[in-house]
Amino acid sequence: MEGQGFRDRAPEFKDLGAEVIGVSFDRPEDNRGFAEKNGFPSRLLSDVDRTVGALYETRRADEEKYPEFAKRRTYVIDPEGIIRKAYRVKDIPAHPGQVLDDLRGLLGSSA
Repeated sequence: MEGQGFRDRAPEFKDLGAEVIGVSFDRPEDNRGFAEKNGFPSRLLSDVDRTVGALYETRRADEEKYPEFAKRRTYVIDPEGIIRKAYRVKDIPAHPGQVLDDLRGLLGSSA
């Protein structure tokens, strides 16, 4: 599961000054239980009306497979709110490392 990879590398994100936030279409109480069950240290936000999903291109069309689930997307957003990197996640286990590497590159850090 993608969230577990980010959870397991949370200290590395924190060391870079990055905040990881997850968003799903589930209700807040479902997200809370899911986050607690999996030990997620990051916030998991609910987008039940899928407004954010539409803006960030994670919402699936009704005719697509699994329209109730968001597409796997990750965005690196700087403190000014500018998207610096956008991903269409394909390799779930490798993805957190890829994001960390890209963050280090954007920050000019070898941390």
